[in-house]
Amino acid sequence: MGEKRWSERFEGAMGQLAARSHRRPVQALVVAVVLTLLGAYFARNLTLSADFVGLLPKAFPSVQDIEKLRKRFGGQGNVVVVGMGAEPEALKRFADDMAPKLAMLSEIRYVNFQRPRAFFDEHSLYYVDLEDLKTIQGRIDARITWEKEQANPLFVRLDESAPPSVDFSDIEQKYTGRANQRLSGQGDLYYLDPAEGMVVLMAKPRGSAADLSYSKKVVTQVEDFLAQQDLSKYGPGFKTAVTGTFKKKIDQQRVIVGDLARASTLAMVLLLVYLAFHFRSALSVGFTMLPVVAGLGWTYGFVGLAYGQVNLLTGFLAAVLGGLGVEHGIHLLGRYGTLRSEGMNSEAAVHESFRHTGFSALIAALVAALTFLSLAMSEFRAFREFGIIAAVGMLVSIFSYLLILPALLGLASRFGWSPRVHQSSSGPMALLGRWLPRSYRGVAVGVGVAVVALISQSYRISFNYDSRTLEDYKQASAVLDQKVNDILGYSQTPVVVLTDSREMEREVVRQLEARKTARGKDSTIDFVGALEDLVPRQQTEKKAVLEAIHAKLGKLDPERLPEDTRAVLTRALNMSKAQPFTQEDLPTSVRHQFESLDGSTGGVVLVYAGGGVSLSDGEGTRRFSKEVRGLQMPDGSQVSAAGEALILADILDMVSREGPRILAAAVLSVLGAMWLTLGRLRTALICMVPTLLSVAGLVGLMALLDLQFNYLNIMVLPVLVGTTVDAGVHLVQRLGEPGADFISVYAETGRAITGGLLTSAIGFVALVLAKHPGLNSIGDLANLGFGLNLIIVLLGFPALLLLVERWRRKHGAASDEPAQEA
Repeated sequence: MGEKRWSERFEGAMGQLAARSHRRPVQALVVAVVLTLLGAYFARNLTLSADFVGLLPKAFPSVQDIEKLRKRFGGQGNVVVVGMGAEPEALKRFADDMAPKLAMLSEIRYVNFQRPRAFFDEHSLYYVDLEDLKTIQGRIDARITWEKEQANPLFVRLDESAPPSVDFSDIEQKYTGRANQRLSGQGDLYYLDPAEGMVVLMAKPRGSAADLSYSKKVVTQVEDFLAQQDLSKYGPGFKTAVTGTFKKKIDQQRVIVGDLARASTLAMVLLLVYLAFHFRSALSVGFTMLPVVAGLGWTYGFVGLAYGQVNLLTGFLAAVLGGLGVEHGIHLLGRYGTLRSEGMNSEAAVHESFRHTGFSALIAALVAALTFLSLAMSEFRAFREFGIIAAVGMLVSIFSYLLILPALLGLASRFGWSPRVHQSSSGPMALLGRWLPRSYRGVAVGVGVAVVALISQSYRISFNYDSRTLEDYKQASAVLDQKVNDILGYSQTPVVVLTDSREMEREVVRQLEARKTARGKDSTIDFVGALEDLVPRQQTEKKAVLEAIHAKLGKLDPERLPEDTRAVLTRALNMSKAQPFTQEDLPTSVRHQFESLDGSTGGVVLVYAGGGVSLSDGEGTRRFSKEVRGLQMPDGSQVSAAGEALILADILDMVSREGPRILAAAVLSVLGAMWLTLGRLRTALICMVPTLLSVAGLVGLMALLDLQFNYLNIMVLPVLVGTTVDAGVHLVQRLGEPGADFISVYAETGRAITGGLLTSAIGFVALVLAKHPGLNSIGDLANLGFGLNLIIVLLGFPALLLLVERWRRKHGAASDEPAQEA
């Protein structure tokens, strides 16, 4: 009883505060305007960040590793210039002309436009182990001896044995896939695709792609440079395009910002259209929207103070919070209109509306806020910030209605305005309210069977780890970037292992090569490269063997050899002339890839993904991250690879691990909040029934529709728990009032519930039209959940309450509180 008295006192306080604002509207509105101006001031410099790295806590090893990488090695990826629409010779001339000019731009460190094949072909025998090199020498010696014997007319061979083989494919196979081979590449010397008519130049910027302003600066510099060039000399159809990591970051940001603007605008338009239909009054629409707009201003003022920027999810909260906030206005203004039509004066109607309906709205907002705060448990910053900002927004929306709506109604009533009242005795809700008491058994069974059937399919649901389905890969720069990767033969963005010594470099390469060999076809590593590994050991010993091979081959007359043997031995003759080399002798284009920002080399190991794994494929990235992490050094230290791909792997692991815990926390926090505010555990459980059935049924519906969870849309489940529970609260609270008539209560409350759920869904409807597939998936899932909840709360839940009430009557139970005691 003590808890009940506490809730009654809180109801009374809300009614009194609303009445005070009604009596002193000017003062209340002045306070609201000041708060709104402050919110706008603090929100004025908000920016949108779509950087993956910023979505994890800074304490995460993968985040710390990538920050070290950026400070020492610079950003990953390139600004890629593509020339296309010309003959191969013209494309090569373009590359030759543009490469040195691009390299002179202030933000470009170097330009790579040719494969270093000549150097690696010439020195390829130095990459063969000494024992294998001696094996090659032995085979060549045996063949030379055999050829000399064949050329000697006095020599008689007693058998018809085959000549000694000079096939070295078995030895070559041992070294296939090494960094020197992969970096030298196949095909043309230039990064050229004759079939596509494309040539590629890769410009390495000085800064990081994570800095959006820098990305815009360097891409603009390159695009302006290309615009100033006379490209007509390369052919009439010749043109250029820019792609690469830096360009894709800008395009992705532009898509998200465009989606943000469209979603917010569309949500606002849809809200206004619905409210106009719902109230049939322009002033009622204004009275509902002004507190929402003010509340959003206050909320984003808090965001500006607390975070200074929004991320992929929090950027769209305005549309979502707008829809959720309008729901309170629909209930409050609808109840106010009903009370005025019953003869109450304006102040009394405001007092009564906020005392009962306002308290129910507060419960709903508090419950939603606690649900959103369950997301704040996540280490995933996108979820944590979404949860905190949404929780603040829900509570702020109630305060804005408490401050502004009574003041607006107070001013309007002084000029003789009264709301247009929807007749509860007519309309579809009234018809449904009269039909349900006659057909509640069939409805309860039908809805129950349907929900159970949906829940039975929940086991089929799966988690989609492929981030490619969540990004806009239809962008021209993304499509072109994939073609560039095909031309290169490997990814432009390897992950990086930073080391402190040459010995550590070699040890990292050794361990990664061993892991690749151990996993065989299941390995996710394509190849591993390090400067120290690109300079082979025992070059002096190898040089002696090569000199011996060269001396013997030089005594042969190639014209007297069979054609197949001649080609092999001629190639061996040319390769055996190569001299030992150091890091300084490596091609500049190769050394540049291992340079730190200060120009020093060494300490960098590049690891390229392979085995059919794309670093945008979440499941493949998770396997890749396990293969390249946790390298134990002889001194006891441990090193790991760093890169955005590993950030993605951490995010996927975190979300899949935290999802069930967050959902459980959301349900328990909602139950606790409702128990505290409603005063009875039984009442709280009853109010949660529609929400729990909706969420469980949604999972099964997703399986039937072949929809999957992903690391963005999984947050919809706890959000639905918090945003749909208020429908049950409003219905149970009103039906529990003494003397409540089911038909009239259902008609009035059902109409408000429908409007509330529709407006809540509107914010998510806007996401359905976004170009970003990840945001689409959030919109799809949320709207399916709202639709399912609408059916359950308008049909199944009332039918269940009626069924329980009739059962209680039949068994002689008291029936004066059918809903609250059900």
